[in-house]
Amino acid sequence: MRILGIDPGYAIVGFGVLDYDGVNFKTIEYGAVLTEAGTDFPVRLKAIHDDLEFIFDKFKPDCMAIERLYFTSNQKTAIDVAQARGVTVLSAATRSIPIYEYTPLQVKQAVVGYGKAEKKQVMEMTRNILKLANIPKPDDAADALAIAVCHGHCCRFDAIRSNKKL
Repeated sequence: MRILGIDPGYAIVGFGVLDYDGVNFKTIEYGAVLTEAGTDFPVRLKAIHDDLEFIFDKFKPDCMAIERLYFTSNQKTAIDVAQARGVTVLSAATRSIPIYEYTPLQVKQAVVGYGKAEKKQVMEMTRNILKLANIPKPDDAADALAIAVCHGHCCRFDAIRSNKKL
């Protein structure tokens, strides 16, 4: 199963592509889609869309795992991130790629085993699980990989419960 993990944003969209066989993860690619500050927002959304189209076409994921948004303060940022996230979800939906959403708590629980883990712990555990020499940069790419790992673990447990193969 090929998983595309996404850490949504509008300045930086982290992505990570993993293959998962139910036991082992293989890192295929990771990085970030960047948009330039000061650029008109619709132009930024188009840039995100275009880059994600390239990622979907190149890596052909079986599913996409994306962080569910949770904001408590800045409504302007929340709305902008939600719009950029919508562009990402639309890219997957137009290809009929299943979309799975996970809260930060779920990601921490799946990757570290503790829902209140610190960001550094999640990044280090992601590095260990994926057998990477270094923690991926930028942080958004590391977060996207953690989201993909979370989905792999969740799928595995769902498959075990229902006696299905991945």
